Amino acid sequence: MLLRADVIHSKARAVVRRCGTRDALAVAEALGVYVHRLENLRDLLGMYTYRQRERHILLNARMEPGLMQLVCAHELGHDALHRQLARGGALPEFSLFDMRTAPEYEANAFAAHLLLDDDAVLEHLRQGRDVAELAALLGVHLNLVLVKLHEMNRLGWQLELPYVPRGDFLGKIKPEEGSGLGGTDVPCH
Repeated sequence: MLLRADVIHSKARAVVRRCGTRDALAVAEALGVYVHRLENLRDLLGMYTYRQRERHILLNARMEPGLMQLVCAHELGHDALHRQLARGGALPEFSLFDMRTAPEYEANAFAAHLLLDDDAVLEHLRQGRDVAELAALLGVHLNLVLVKLHEMNRLGWQLELPYVPRGDFLGKIKPEEGSGLGGTDVPCH
C-alpha cells in the first residue's frame, strides 16, 4: 500500500528545512548517511543499505552530476521512508527503481519533492511552460517532473498531466549515458 502523499511530501520538506539545501549529496552528509562512489557497480546506479546503525548509499561513480543527484535523492527517500526494509543489508536489487512497487515509487516521489521546489514548479507552469521545458529548466529528468506533478495532484492540486511517468525510467538509464534530461522514453498516449 502506498504511503499518503502528504507523508512523503512533509518528510522531504522537513529534510530540506533541516539541511538548508536541495543538494542530495549535501543532504546525505548533513544527515550522517555515508555516501560511497564506486567504480565497480556496472549498470547499477545506486543502492541503499542500513546495518549496525549505519546508513550507506552506494553510487555508481561513472554517473554525471545531475544523475548522481537524482539517484542519491532516490536513495535518501529509502532512508527516510524504508529504513526498516533495509535492516541488516541492502534493499532487494530486483525492485530498485521499479515504480510498480510501492517503496520504489515512494522513493521517487521523495526525490521529486527533495529536488524540486513546489513554488518553482508552479511558477514555471503559470508561465505556460510544458513538462519538457520544465525538466530542461530545472535540470532534471522529464519523468521526475511528471512524478512531482502527479504527487502534487495527490496533494490536492489539479494540474494537467500530459502523460503518466514511466514506472521504470531510472532503471533504463545507464550510468555512462547521463541523466537523460528531457528524455525521449515517454509514451505519447
